Amino acid sequence: MERLDEIRPFIPVGVAVLTVSDTRTLDDDKSGRTLAERIADAGHRLADRRIVTDDAGKIAGIVMDWSRDPAIDVVITTGGTGFTGRDVTPEALEPLFQKRMDGFSEVFHRISYDKIGTSTIQSRATAGLINQTFVFVLPGSPGACRDAWDGILRAQLDYRHMPCNFVEIMPRLDEHLRRGGTLT
Repeated sequence: MERLDEIRPFIPVGVAVLTVSDTRTLDDDKSGRTLAERIADAGHRLADRRIVTDDAGKIAGIVMDWSRDPAIDVVITTGGTGFTGRDVTPEALEPLFQKRMDGFSEVFHRISYDKIGTSTIQSRATAGLINQTFVFVLPGSPGACRDAWDGILRAQLDYRHMPCNFVEIMPRLDEHLRRGGTLT
């Protein structure tokens, strides 16, 4: 069962937050602010925070740059996961995933279903690895960001979380590079 191993130290990680929106600014970006506050409250470092328009090339470019930054271990995007014509975040990022994290979407939808019922199917939340950086693609609502952070990410980004967590495997994410692979 899940638990915290109090003997293990807390290890802060660098997290970048990207809000995808044609209309928001840093002043009125509630979802990005929600994530930034939760990241800081958990003891992690907010490595960067930006807003980008709903443009697949711009989204992919920022996330790819962040995935190459050694100070950034995790990227969280918020926005652009719906079905309208401007919702392109999954299309921008999923082709860049070296490994998909299907379980993230499944657990996110389970948590979301308990709060908003069948409306959860209107989100295409997804996650994966890009250049050994964890990337989580969340809906643009503050509630969805709270659900993902509180229900999944807070525990998985805590080295003390048992029986396993993402922090403990971060040093091993590039094992394939030692066998002749290359970073993109």
